[in-house]
Amino acid sequence: MHELSTSFRKRLSLPSIIVSCFALFSLCATVSAQTVEAFGDDAADPVRLFERGQSAHSRGELEKALAFYEQALKVRPEFPEAEFQRGNALASLNRLPEADAAFRLAISHKKNWALPYSALGALLMRQDRDKEAEEMFRQALAVDAKEGVALRMLSEIRLRAGDTKSALEFAKRATAIPEAPASAWVGLAVAEKANGNKVAAKAALDRVLGDEPANFAALVERADLFTDEKNFELAIADLKAAAKVKPADKAVASRLANLLQQAGKADEALAVAKEAGLEVQQPTGNGTGGVVGTPEEIEAANSTDPAVARKALEKLLEKNPRSAMLLSNLGASYRTDDPARSLDFYRRAAEIQPDSAEYALGYASALVQARRFPEAAHILRQVVKATPDNYVAHANLATALYEAKRYQEAIPEYEWVLAVKPEIAVAHYFIATSHDYLGEYVEALASYEKFLSAADAKTNQLEIDKVKLRLPTLRRQIKLGEGVKKKP
Repeated sequence: MHELSTSFRKRLSLPSIIVSCFALFSLCATVSAQTVEAFGDDAADPVRLFERGQSAHSRGELEKALAFYEQALKVRPEFPEAEFQRGNALASLNRLPEADAAFRLAISHKKNWALPYSALGALLMRQDRDKEAEEMFRQALAVDAKEGVALRMLSEIRLRAGDTKSALEFAKRATAIPEAPASAWVGLAVAEKANGNKVAAKAALDRVLGDEPANFAALVERADLFTDEKNFELAIADLKAAAKVKPADKAVASRLANLLQQAGKADEALAVAKEAGLEVQQPTGNGTGGVVGTPEEIEAANSTDPAVARKALEKLLEKNPRSAMLLSNLGASYRTDDPARSLDFYRRAAEIQPDSAEYALGYASALVQARRFPEAAHILRQVVKATPDNYVAHANLATALYEAKRYQEAIPEYEWVLAVKPEIAVAHYFIATSHDYLGEYVEALASYEKFLSAADAKTNQLEIDKVKLRLPTLRRQIKLGEGVKKKP
């Protein structure tokens, strides 16, 4: 439950309460016996009703708190603090549309108050409406540049979008606030890890666990870092500690079982899985072998219907959050529909198994799809070095280099593609245009002519038209002696 600002307490001091009572005298006189019975002597005092709602809210009595907030608003309709807390109670009760309306009403009553903006943003995030949520969080920061919830949530949103640098900036701002909560430091650790700084990530988590040894989120995140280092004993210790904090959490039990298996403790892994009521399956098909899940979930993950498969894969990922296979499959599934989401899944898969050429290739291909060509080229160079005969890696590398305007480097990659698959006529076009951009007109002409002789009018008509427009000018330039390839 959000804490209210001290300005509210000041604003609702004794004089204002007295004024409110006089203004509402006629209403107080007509309060029904039923209302008095339900709310006691405070039935006509909005501040007392609000405070009783706060007390019930803090005890987790959400319905009771909601009743007090709503009664306070009946007495005093323009009561932004009550409207805000009403929205929080509704959100906790999963009555999202009503919570949305309550937060917006609180904002309309008090536009210079940051908390309702942040609460609405968090509500929108729950509904996967990140763009709208980001707008709300930025409005919150326009009111209060140190609004912690907005900073933490913006960091998470930018991470989801693959913008790791902005995510880290917001996370650092969140932890710069005096007495920043543990969640801010965990968020910083996640952002540092996403930016490749695992040392800083671990330092942030150590700070949290030094103050709160049973912090669940920090234990799980640090276990992941230890796993990346192959330090299985420390990772297992953190997951066992997390399991004590939340004994019923099947996702942690699944992580622990998988980690014990990796550490060669198969019997203990099986015992953990059985105690948590998990079934270890060994299915085939959609790359879900060795993950923890029910037969129904596995079957759904292998569905040919993308919507069914995605839902099942995401459910399996909750039980197997360190499964690079599941992350890679989700990355492949979202590649054309949602490139940013695809990129995030592939990145996470590659982080878990950095030595896997398959996952690195998936990540790089998603970077190409997202038009982040220099980053893609860097990763693809490593993939090609590890797997020299990988056609997909060479093809993607050629595209990344070409789009990054590194034409001299792109030409050998396209030549490799043609050597393996001579029928890929469009490769001649990209070789030709690369020479053309480099001012190597003789070589460009030769490649253009090869392209025209091999091109298919049905699939390459656009490129054919471009070449035919270019050739007359190119031939004149060659006759004039322009574009002679310089010797190195």
